Amino acid sequence: MSMNFGISHRLSRACMFGLLAFVLLFATACASSGGTGAGADNGGNASGSRSGSNSGENKDKDGEAKGAEAADNPPIRIGVLASMTGALESYGKQSTRGFELGIDYATQGTKTAAGRKIEFIIEDTETKPDVAVKKATKLLETDKVDFLVGSSSSGDTLAVLPLAEEYEKVMVVEPAVADSITGELWNKYVFRSARNSSQDAVAGAAAIAKQGVKIATFAPDGAFGRDGIKAFTEAAVKLGAEIVEEQYADATATDFTANIQKIVSAKPDYLFVVWAGANTPWKQLQDMKVREQGIKISTGAPDIASLKTMQELTGMEGFSVYYHTLPNNDVNKWLVEEHKKRFNGDLPDLFTPGGMSAAIAIIEAIKKTDGEMDTQKLIAAMEGMSFESPKGKMTFRAEDHQALQTLYAVKLEQQDGIDYPVPVLIRELSPEETAPPIRNKR
Repeated sequence: MSMNFGISHRLSRACMFGLLAFVLLFATACASSGGTGAGADNGGNASGSRSGSNSGENKDKDGEAKGAEAADNPPIRIGVLASMTGALESYGKQSTRGFELGIDYATQGTKTAAGRKIEFIIEDTETKPDVAVKKATKLLETDKVDFLVGSSSSGDTLAVLPLAEEYEKVMVVEPAVADSITGELWNKYVFRSARNSSQDAVAGAAAIAKQGVKIATFAPDGAFGRDGIKAFTEAAVKLGAEIVEEQYADATATDFTANIQKIVSAKPDYLFVVWAGANTPWKQLQDMKVREQGIKISTGAPDIASLKTMQELTGMEGFSVYYHTLPNNDVNKWLVEEHKKRFNGDLPDLFTPGGMSAAIAIIEAIKKTDGEMDTQKLIAAMEGMSFESPKGKMTFRAEDHQALQTLYAVKLEQQDGIDYPVPVLIRELSPEETAPPIRNKR
């Protein structure tokens, strides 16, 4: 970290960033109950708890020799920021479950890499940027973490990005998707294992956009929603479509009547929806009979809880970030089986593989530096680094540290014994096909 600033200066500066982000950039990122080895599933408090190894601060009871050895080779600590409560609670729990599984998978259950124990500490951002800044500062100042990971919300993540630069610590962004994270607000300490809005947009546009098609869009009003629609519009217009209406709703709204009326009045062929959070618009779109008025709805297939509200969208063609039956690789097979074993038969959900991918990437970087936590060496190791994930091979693009990855063109279909429309694979969208524009100013 920089040695030119005192703790109080850091805190005040961090709070300033948090407040600014909250006012200007509050947004959500991209459901099942979740938890981690930190105890969220077992009645424990996820905030500030550890998972992985025993703390390297404790001396072995058999003598001081082992204690001295632990002091010379202390554990590597990872601070995980996630929405463990609030509007994105289900997303935070999915990603932290995945992170725990990823540490175990990448270390073959030893929770050790390059001869060093791995610990992680989860902090609840509450989906509030100012809280995210306070929790990140605590992780950096008090817990002395070597990496940051997170967060569930784009607004939270944008607020924390300046701290990664100030403290000179690598931050792996997961699952926040706003383009600006690896775009104009990016810094060299930021790597993103999550996909970004432009990657979603390329997949979404490919499903519906062509010459002469009229499209309306609907999204939450914030960094996540506006970045997503901007990227989708660019991709759709290139394919010859016309955007006839853009509607944005407050991220916490539950009544979308006015927005939907304006969309219907614009008479589009398609309505493309970007959404995240528990307050989904699907039921109201159904109640207002949007499809019966000749408007086809398209979106990214969401988490399982949201799919259960989308019965009337059966037959819709769109895209998916992840559904457990879509990838066909050994890492995903391990994830599905191990997740069911640990979590009472529950299947991994939309953001579980992202958390796992972030953990795998960090362990791979630690191995590449042979356990050295020199930040510049870590950055050099991670730029251009490829690693296997539940979605196949991912690669951190050297130019902006965005992970290139597979997405999926899907159709929602009813299947026997499942109480929601299932995303069925039409085709894989390759990492090269969905590679987003480079938007930073490196």
